[in-house]
Amino acid sequence: MKKSFTKLALAGLMASTMIGGAAAEDTIKVGILHSLSGTMAISETTLKDAMLMLIEEQNKKGGLLGKKLEAVVVDPASDWPLFAEKARELIEVNGVDAVFGCWTSVSRKSVLPVFEELNSLLFYPVQYEGEESQRNVFYTGAAPNQQAIPAVDYLMNEEGVERWVLAGTDYVYPRTTNKILEAYLKSKGVAEEDIMINYTPFGHSDWQTIVSDIKTFGSAGKKTAVVSTINGDANVPFYKELANAGIKAEDIPVVAFSVGEEELAGLDTEPLVGHLAAWNYFQSADTDINAEFIDAWHAYIGDEERVTNDPMEAHFIGFNMWVEAVEKAGTTDPDAVIDSIVGVTVPNLTGGYSAMMPNHHITKPVLIGEIQDDGQFETVWETSGLVVGDAWSDYLEGSKDLISDWRAPMSCGSFNTATGECTGSGS
Repeated sequence: MKKSFTKLALAGLMASTMIGGAAAEDTIKVGILHSLSGTMAISETTLKDAMLMLIEEQNKKGGLLGKKLEAVVVDPASDWPLFAEKARELIEVNGVDAVFGCWTSVSRKSVLPVFEELNSLLFYPVQYEGEESQRNVFYTGAAPNQQAIPAVDYLMNEEGVERWVLAGTDYVYPRTTNKILEAYLKSKGVAEEDIMINYTPFGHSDWQTIVSDIKTFGSAGKKTAVVSTINGDANVPFYKELANAGIKAEDIPVVAFSVGEEELAGLDTEPLVGHLAAWNYFQSADTDINAEFIDAWHAYIGDEERVTNDPMEAHFIGFNMWVEAVEKAGTTDPDAVIDSIVGVTVPNLTGGYSAMMPNHHITKPVLIGEIQDDGQFETVWETSGLVVGDAWSDYLEGSKDLISDWRAPMSCGSFNTATGECTGSGS
């Protein structure tokens, strides 16, 4: 009897374990790692909402691999070390199969070791400085050659700009992007005295002195422009001070890399009409797929006034690429997804298709938009086709010889074409 009881107990334990395991596998969990508080909440909260909408839409289609998707949302609160803690929590505690998140490069840099150690997947949806290619990361935002370089070319060739103010928030993305832009401008014959570089902390609010300096710099008789890598809620007082100082777009145009429809929604846009932004998508894109996306967004969020923006489109592209790669691999296993995702092509919202390249960057169109009084952008220039994201800049020593290709047999994020060696893991 004792043996029979033991067998029954073991069988019951095994059955309960199997049931528990089956329950745990009933859904495929998707991590959402965006700041819902702090200085970056102005930009990132919308991305959380966009991901929830995309997951809901996919579940309406039947989910993925016969299972429902389950969103797991955390708030890293614009605290860069906390991003790493929350990423680890998502992967180790919540058991997510992929994570969509981060905005600033400092938050992305914070989580990279976690994704590498735990071999999980991060889809990063925001423009960044390049100089990186990680096996576990897919960069669906713009690299510098898909935003910063074309923006400077536009200002130089179309607007006749000769003097340059590179104004940014003091962290890795603006500093590295401006390092690339400074080298690029000098390669085009721009003198050092015609380049002014300025950095301010996150959340900076007192712009009077800096805007005064910009105005003085622009009074030297040469056409001047501001190239802005200012991030987060500091943009609100920056643009207000520009208006207070009487700086108009026809005098000193500002081209921004981190100001889109969402940021403009909190501003009085009338004094900003004519200033510019460089992105790969604007809500004003006149395509059927974009109209459908906007309608779905308004229905989901319950607010006809809520705008769409470029990082939302990057999540749209990245999420659909992940779904297709999982379906292609027949599993959510990270190694299988990494192998299957290169070459995956999905629609973007501007009417074309974006592809995942071997360097884990995607193909994108580049658009220059002019701010309108309704807070939208009118596209004034765009590339004739899609631009392949370049992980390593052609304008920096130590980078121009590097390429990235995560396919076998190379499987390297930083292969030096001059030496024929893989120089590291990719960052």
